[in-house]
Amino acid sequence: MLLSAAVSLTPWKEQLEAIVGARAHGQLPELLPRLQALDAQHPNVAEIHHQLAWTFAVLEKPAEALPHYERAIALGLPPNELSGAFIGLGSTLRALGQFERSAEVLQSGASQFPDNPEFAVFLALTLFAQGRQADALRLVLDTLCDTTEEPGLTAYQRAIRRAAADLK
Repeated sequence: MLLSAAVSLTPWKEQLEAIVGARAHGQLPELLPRLQALDAQHPNVAEIHHQLAWTFAVLEKPAEALPHYERAIALGLPPNELSGAFIGLGSTLRALGQFERSAEVLQSGASQFPDNPEFAVFLALTLFAQGRQADALRLVLDTLCDTTEEPGLTAYQRAIRRAAADLK
């Protein structure tokens, strides 16, 4: 019985991998119906919802992406996909003008994935959209100082951090 359970999981995974692989050739609009059909056959698969959300987001349909990001996260994704889903959800919420919720999602993602500086950059975009330009620039400059090894920037890191702290 254990073998038959493993075999029954294979078809959706193989189909999803084929769809994601075809996406590299820029066929997003054509792949969307295939993803939707796969979701109809397997409605409680987090990875399928994540790919649907990502596809809708890339097609600039944030309202359609939102429930799929939420569902993917609720169903549970592997850590590498969960990180991307938090970024996608935060970006989608920003696109929909839900700035406070976007910031909450991105801060939550940053807490769960402290080694992923991309959360700070996407949070800065949300802060900027909220009209909090100084906070956004401060966050980007701090992230730049934390992550760069560029000698020209590391030489001025203290000055950059001081200037960032003084932003109002």
